[in-house]
Amino acid sequence: MKLDHTVSAVVTGGASGLGAATARALAAKGVKVALFDLQKDKGEALAAEIGGVFCEVNVTSDESVDAGFARARAAHGQERVLVNCAGTANAIKTASRSKEDGTVKHFPLDAFNRIIQINLVGTFRCIAKSAAGMLTLEPCDEFGERGAIVNTASVAAEDGQIGQAAYSASKAGVVGMTLPIARDLMNEGIRVNTILPGIFDTPLMAAAPENLRAALAASVPFPKRFGMPDEYAKVALCMIETSYLNGEDVRLDGAIRMAPR
Repeated sequence: MKLDHTVSAVVTGGASGLGAATARALAAKGVKVALFDLQKDKGEALAAEIGGVFCEVNVTSDESVDAGFARARAAHGQERVLVNCAGTANAIKTASRSKEDGTVKHFPLDAFNRIIQINLVGTFRCIAKSAAGMLTLEPCDEFGERGAIVNTASVAAEDGQIGQAAYSASKAGVVGMTLPIARDLMNEGIRVNTILPGIFDTPLMAAAPENLRAALAASVPFPKRFGMPDEYAKVALCMIETSYLNGEDVRLDGAIRMAPR
């Protein structure tokens, strides 16, 4: 797919981190970008910077997502590109003992479900609604391409760490649905691919203690540093622009295979 001013895109989780880097990269190509996020101040500032539109969207809500797509399409027309970066994490053991008094507790199921609803169901919700809109478009090339979707999973989908049961399950679900969705949409000319980032320098990681950040960076085989959001954006744009790339899950992790922590 050729990315230029004729193309509209929606980036979920677009106000910061991987989503913001991707929004900037798309806008640099001339693409009209709509940002879906709950961070209103950051989202509006970035939208002003790139000439896009901010839509305050909660991906766990049908009504909120519908309103976001309506606002984005009113401003830019039907999107040909969707990049799903909205997501979050927690760190809770499945069952554990208190170090203070030895009492036993299990993973709160509402906390587990929250991660699944945001990372997995929220991603699918946006895919399904965007793809339905893409079906109304005319193909943009002689091979019948109508749109491209990029999702964000994690290396935790395949290599989850201690306390990551919910996060790993949600991201494994994103990986697991990539190929079936690509096959669902193949006759409509809509491609679906997923990136599995490793340890990236995002706002979530910025809150970690410096000694932990240093140890995590050193654990990467090469290069021994965190991934940068613009590196994610480059891979996302490659997936969008390379029309023969479909149904793929690509690790972007510096070859890391992590020991339990």
